[in-house]
Amino acid sequence: MTKRFRIALFSLVLLALAGALAGCHRTPDEERIRQAIAVASKAAEQADASALADVLSDDFDGNGGQTDKRELTGLLRAAKFRGETIHALIGPIDVEQRGERYVAKFSVTLTSGGKLLPAQMGVYQVESGWRREGKAWVCFTATWLQ
Repeated sequence: MTKRFRIALFSLVLLALAGALAGCHRTPDEERIRQAIAVASKAAEQADASALADVLSDDFDGNGGQTDKRELTGLLRAAKFRGETIHALIGPIDVEQRGERYVAKFSVTLTSGGKLLPAQMGVYQVESGWRREGKAWVCFTATWLQ
């Protein structure tokens, strides 16, 4: 074998191995939950009710029955309609596996430049429950305390 041929063959083998390893890579569930929390935060800041709805289960329960998916998405729709600005700063996220589900705990600081939400702004401690639905992780419960 010529030197060029061996280099080319070696390069092909390395590319094949790299491709195989890349194909095996799967984002850990904990990271997917952190990404979903980031999506929810961005949805709140953009008053994007449908983006928030995508990370909430249909039976979402907020603060022990005080709010549900429809109410939260409706609040964002109202904020968007009124031109409200919302800012959400998420603190470090602690994700813990509990059987087939996960619990994520974090702080969130909410601020607003409008009049619809000022009473609800401030720093909250959040504990959220996550479960897999199909290929996605969705939040099915959350509690928040100011």
